[in-house]
Amino acid sequence: MIKVLFADLDDSLFQSREKCPEGVALQPAAFLKDGAAISYTTPSQRDFLELALTSMTVVPTTARNLNAFRRVDIPFCSYAVLDYGGVILHPDGSADTGWQQEMQAAMALSYAGLQRVMDVMNTYATSCGFGATARIIEDFGTPFYVVMKDPDKRSDRLAQIEQQAVATWIATEGSDFYIHRNGNNLAVLPKALNKAHAVQRVSQWLRAQHGEITTFGLGDSRSDARFMAACDYAIVPTGSQLSSSTLGAL
Repeated sequence: MIKVLFADLDDSLFQSREKCPEGVALQPAAFLKDGAAISYTTPSQRDFLELALTSMTVVPTTARNLNAFRRVDIPFCSYAVLDYGGVILHPDGSADTGWQQEMQAAMALSYAGLQRVMDVMNTYATSCGFGATARIIEDFGTPFYVVMKDPDKRSDRLAQIEQQAVATWIATEGSDFYIHRNGNNLAVLPKALNKAHAVQRVSQWLRAQHGEITTFGLGDSRSDARFMAACDYAIVPTGSQLSSSTLGAL
């Protein structure tokens, strides 16, 4: 029976330098468009990656779009789930056309809501004098979600925008959307966009190819819990948002 690891990337397998512990040997793992390193692995993460890549089929399950995913320097060789589940890549790197058509139809129904919540977020940020700007993230010609980052990395500002603007909009207009916030990242996603849906689809394909499989889910944020719950086992990095709200709560 093959073992399959559905693995979130950022803050799970690697992270920005400022999030890395002091005094450990770091290695670049992801890069900006200009080639500069932006994310790094710690020795323990590299040990875990070596274990996973040699003993499991690893399926990256990430919010990254195709361009950002291609700038990750880890030798993945199976399927990949991108854009919070909006895109599934085959092992040869091609996007699954059937899944793409399903998601395009679902996202077309959500586009007006994405535009509306983007305006709500930008209007509130401007009224408070924040420098943050919300934008719609697209990939493969499909708009998927809205994201906002604070230029000064002030998570308290994003928390204020979430609580005072986005949560109010969802309660009154946006019942078909949900919030993901972790660190300097505030995203609003249609409920039709969910890593768990894509994980279930890839699991079906792998079972059709190999018979029964054992699945593991690795993730750091509360939103990852959705796809991790679809797996047989869950792996949570210590010190992460998800660890704080589960293990930390105990």
